[in-house]
Amino acid sequence: MQVENKEFKPTIVAFCCNWCSYAGADLAGTGRMQYPADVKIIRVPCSCRVNPMFVLRAFQRGADGVILCGCHPGDCHYSTGNYYTRRRMTMLFDFLDYLGIERARTRVEWVSAAEGAKFAAVMNDFVKGVRELGPNKRITDLRCKPEEKEGE
Repeated sequence: MQVENKEFKPTIVAFCCNWCSYAGADLAGTGRMQYPADVKIIRVPCSCRVNPMFVLRAFQRGADGVILCGCHPGDCHYSTGNYYTRRRMTMLFDFLDYLGIERARTRVEWVSAAEGAKFAAVMNDFVKGVRELGPNKRITDLRCKPEEKEGE
């Protein structure tokens, strides 16, 4: 029997605001700055558009970590969107603690369109932290997991 040495590759969902963070991700890409391909970016019009249920659903669907990136406070394209985000996510973090989901699996970062290097650094740091935690087993939907074949 051959034992495979598989390194855990976390699935990361990144909600990025269209005006700043998504443009920062684009700048990181065009500047050839490295960050893991495990990061799946979902572009949203504003960080305040991310309902806490989206984060819970991402975990339920198999995400090992969820990060929300938005404009710096005071620089929001929609004036006050990131202030709503900050309040909403603070409440979500308390709820995730109640559910027993590790705090390091979720994160909120403010990244502007000119901060491609910061975007790459934040993603590398976040993926490293989630990799150390291991797979998310606390809240999953069994229907979303790939089936294991016999003999594996």
